[in-house]
This record gives sequence, structure tokens and C-alpha cells, in this order.
Amino acid sequence: MRTRRQILPGLLSLALFGMGVSGAVSDVHAEARAPAAVVATTGMIGDLARRLGGECFAVHTLMSPGVDPHQYRPAAQDIRHFQRAELVLYNGLGLEGQLGSVLAQLGKLTPTLPVAEEALAAAESAGQDLAITSDPHVWMDVGLWQGAIDAVAKKLAQVRPDCRETLTERAADLTRRFEALDQWIGERVNSIPESQRVLVTAHDAFAYYGRAYDIEVRGIQGISTTAEAGVADIRETAAVLVEREVPAIFIESTINPRTVEAVRSAASSDGHPVVLGGTLYGDALGEADGPAGDYIGMMRTNTHRIVEALGGRLPDDG
Repeated sequence: MRTRRQILPGLLSLALFGMGVSGAVSDVHAEARAPAAVVATTGMIGDLARRLGGECFAVHTLMSPGVDPHQYRPAAQDIRHFQRAELVLYNGLGLEGQLGSVLAQLGKLTPTLPVAEEALAAAESAGQDLAITSDPHVWMDVGLWQGAIDAVAKKLAQVRPDCRETLTERAADLTRRFEALDQWIGERVNSIPESQRVLVTAHDAFAYYGRAYDIEVRGIQGISTTAEAGVADIRETAAVLVEREVPAIFIESTINPRTVEAVRSAASSDGHPVVLGGTLYGDALGEADGPAGDYIGMMRTNTHRIVEALGGRLPDDG
């Protein structure tokens, strides 16, 4: 019988578009597993795992700040991390693009968890009516993302049963923090004048945010950044800005700003100058030492910039 150690390099080298691995691979089952190795695909998932896992787990995040998950291409070094992982956490719903086929095969060999799918399942079980379940950007609704906490904590506890009590305590604390964040965002967005409560961004990553916090959202590109915006998309978006007298438009940290600038130019040509409201973090966290370096910081930073640019109020705590 072929072992996990023998199967995984060949499997992933095929899935990773012909990339191979040379040299011997150590037997990970013989290595000490304190802390246990966890691989997370995105920064939002990695942050969740770190907050829950603490010292019991060593979390490696594949996608660094500024990386677009829709267009992420697996790298050779990813194989090493997958080989050593005792658990792989990923978003699902097609977010990881070309990595999706690798994750599907990996699940046959290593425990995996589609975190966004688990969050949606928790919401549906609670009776929520979700009309946009094909959208992978679930973390944009803090209340929905909160539904992933228990799922991730339980999966981590399966890997390290000795850490179950700590995981339960951390999950309860993080739930309280998410509840407070969810309320804070809703109050701040509600301060934006209703006529200007239109969020225009580079791509359609903020639908869950708009649904949760009652703000109309327009993305120039579609849900995935693999689809290019056309001239009609640019003109249509500019028309919304002009008609609604929206004062600002936003770029995103992982997307080339050229389409946003094209919309600004079109709106200006129609007599409605639009300012850049700043950079939003849609598909990735900010730099680790910056204000958007973790999930809570990312959501607060996004909200601060949206509210300020669209004419809302930000108390001293914002």
C-alpha cells in the first residue's frame, strides 16, 4: 500500500501544473507535532486559526497581503507546506481559483475544512435566508463569518484534543469580539446619508457587506477578478455615480486601479468629479504591521474609509 507520504508529492506535482519535487521527504508522522501544523489559504482564514489556536498550532498562510486569491497560482513551496500539514483550512466557493483542484485532491489525504461554506451552512441552519451563496466573500459580513468560529474550533480540536478547553474559551471570546465589531460597523455605515449610501469598488467583493449593513454596492468587475471590466461596465458604473451624486469611489489592495480611474474619468466627463475614497481590503489583509493586518483591523479600516469618504460620522473610537 502506498503511504500518504508517497502519494502526496506526485498528486500535487500533477495538480500544480506539472511542477515537480526532487529530493527525499521526511516522514511527518515521525516528527513531533507540538504545535500542530495548519495551512490556511487566505489571510482572513489564517487570522481566524491563529486567534483560536494560540500556541497549540503553527499556522502558515499561503497568500500574503496584496495577493489576489482568484488568480493565485500554486507555487512549488506550497507542496512542502501541504505535506507537513495536519489540517488545511480554505475558503471554498471557488475563491482559490487554480488552487481548487489541488484542494479537492488534498482532501482525500489530509483533513480539510471549507471555512466560508461552513459559515454559510451555520447561517442557513439558523434560518437565515441567503440569496448570494455563490459569492465566496463571506467574511465581508461579520455576522456570517462569526458562524465559522465554531466550525474551525471543532476541527482544530480534532487535531489537538488536548487543546479543546483552550479552543472553547478562545472561541467564546472571539464570538464576543465579532458581535461587537458587527454592531460597530452597522452603526457607522448607518450614519452615511441615505442618498449617498452607495459603495463603488473595483470588483464585486462587498455584496455581503452591503447586505449586512444596508449599503448599496456596485462592483465594476464581477465576483471574480478573472473577468475583465468592459466599456459598458465602466459607463454604467459612472452613470450611477452621476445620478446618485456619490462623492467617492474606492480602489482595492489586490486589483490594478485602472478600471476605477476609467470610471472616475467617465463621471468627470459627465460633470460629476469623484474623489478616491482610499484603498479597501477586499480579498486580502493588509501588511501585518499595518491597521488592516488582521481581520478585525481590516473590517474596521474598510468601514472607516467608506464612512469618511461617503459623508458619514466617525466618533473618536473609529
